[in-house]
Amino acid sequence: MIVALAVLLGLFLGLPIALLVSRAVVGGSLATALGSAAVIDALTLSLVTTAISLAITIVIATPLAHLMARRRFRGASLVEALVDLPIVLPPSVAGLALLLTLGRRGVIGEPLAELGIEIPFTTIAVIIAQVFVAAPFYIRAARAGFQTVQRDLEDAARADGASERQLAWSITIPLAAPALVAGMVMTWARALGEFGATIMFAGNFAGRTQTLPLVVYGEFQAGDVDASVAAAAILVLAAFGVLVAVRALRWGRALDLRGT
Repeated sequence: MIVALAVLLGLFLGLPIALLVSRAVVGGSLATALGSAAVIDALTLSLVTTAISLAITIVIATPLAHLMARRRFRGASLVEALVDLPIVLPPSVAGLALLLTLGRRGVIGEPLAELGIEIPFTTIAVIIAQVFVAAPFYIRAARAGFQTVQRDLEDAARADGASERQLAWSITIPLAAPALVAGMVMTWARALGEFGATIMFAGNFAGRTQTLPLVVYGEFQAGDVDASVAAAAILVLAAFGVLVAVRALRWGRALDLRGT
């Protein structure tokens, strides 16, 4: 019974994706899309912006995740709720919130516009939208990872004279690394697939804000289903390739540990 349910769930999750990719490959639209300048530009923009948004997330979210994991402070529950909120918000709502904050007439955007700095409908807006919707996935994973690190090991390192920086790089981060890597992968994947907040806050301008998910939507709206399927297949293959590579790296590390 359990096996049958597992098979049904596997088919439910995997069959639609397999049919989408197979249609793109067999029908030849995937090869055509890979030769399209618009698709290549959108794919390049997606890869560049997601790499930048991931780097920004790691830099600004890792200290917060560590703080949330190790210290209880007044308002901690509120901070945790605010961090998790973008996960449950509809992406279009997130985009609208960003527009009201950083738009030309937004609370922060209007003073910036007076200084000649405009964020909406630019590549920077794409990155901000990706960070906003994807960072919570990294924070949740990093917080869980830091919570698993035994404080006795850190205290022992401090007693031996290790500085906080040495402690972080030698003890805390290596021990929390599996959770950190998992959070990075989830964050990157969420940023790669971001659509709603991007189209609301950054628009859909080719070469500037048109990421690959927006190409999928645009081609479908234009009635070119094959082109839409091909762009979607590229997204699936890119995400699947990263997930496989991460798991292979994890398996490789496990084998190295067994051999030592």
